[in-house]
This record gives sequence, structure tokens and C-alpha cells, in this order.
Amino acid sequence: MAFKSFLSAYRNFFYPKPTKPPFLHICQVGDPILRAQAKPVPPDDVTSPEIQEILSRMQLVMKKYDCVGLSAPQIGIPLRILILEFLPKRRKQSGEVVYAAREMSTLPLTVFINPKMQVVDYKKVEFPEACESLLGYSAVVPRYRAVTLSGLDQRGENINLEGKDSVGNRRWEMKFESHKLEKRETLTEDSDVTSNRISRGGNNA
Repeated sequence: MAFKSFLSAYRNFFYPKPTKPPFLHICQVGDPILRAQAKPVPPDDVTSPEIQEILSRMQLVMKKYDCVGLSAPQIGIPLRILILEFLPKRRKQSGEVVYAAREMSTLPLTVFINPKMQVVDYKKVEFPEACESLLGYSAVVPRYRAVTLSGLDQRGENINLEGKDSVGNRRWEMKFESHKLEKRETLTEDSDVTSNRISRGGNNA
């Protein structure tokens, strides 16, 4: 225990965590930033050093926490920015049965700035979800079966990700995106979850 305390103190001294956003940690439920209204990014500012630094920090935090998506408010930045990535390794981690049941498919690292969501299929499905901003817990949450997500990418170009009905569809990512879209404006995920449906554990997304 003494060694771990020494190691922690050593790391904090030589590698101090940022005291101002963008953070290297993920803000947790209860932090005011997750309830604040996120602001849109002016299109002309997308390629600015400031926004590119935020994107780099978000990717760094995603790798640190091994998560599949992150919104800017989760690292203390009240801007409408979303990054998603669903690597092939997730298939093995999830297992073939879960992977097929949730209609998952891989998604390379994708940036959405000022994202907008349009519902394609209003039918709702329910699966367990976890969130890095509610660390250690998961819940069964209803989501639209398919949505379309659009916005600007890291170069300021238009990007559009559509739900598909064929093999290799992206319905699972779309359900996940709707979850993250709620965060980029305000954290509202608890609006669809009752206390008796929340449990400990689960893979964070």
C-alpha cells in the first residue's frame, strides 16, 4: 500500500493532471458541466488550433479509458463535439451472441461537430448500457432502432452516417450515438432509466 501511495505521488508530481479543461479524466454525474447547455462550434473555427487540441485530447482520453465514444462536455468543454470508434476487437470482447443480438458493426474513429440526429426507425429496443460518466454502473435503456447522424468532421467537411437494414448495418452505433447526443447538449440519460433498472458493472460506452 505504501509503495502504491508513493507511485501515485510520483506520477502526480512529474505528470500532473490538467487543472483546467480539456481534462485528461472524464467528468462524472453531478458535475455541472454535464447539465450545462453545450454550444455549437462556429464552422470557421473547426480547423483552428483550439478545436484541434480539444479533438486530440478527446482521442487521448478515449484511449486512456478504452471507451467507444466521448463528447466534449465529458472532459469539461461545453461544445457540441462527439467522437465515436468501435474497433474490431469489440466483437471478441462482446461475444458473437451479444454482437449479433445488438446488431453491432465496426466503426472507424469518426468525429462529429455540431451533430444532428434524425430518427429513421421509431421502434425502440432495450439493451444494457454503461457510461464513463456514471462509472461502475449500467442500466437497461430504450433507444430508437435506427437514426441518421450528420455534422462536420475534423476538417470542417459535411459528414453523414446513416442507419442500414442490411448485413453490416450500424444500428447499434446509431443507438449509441443517440445516447451521446444527449450528453453534448445536456446529460439526460437518467430520463429514460428508473432506479430499479440500474445495476453495477457493465462495459462502459
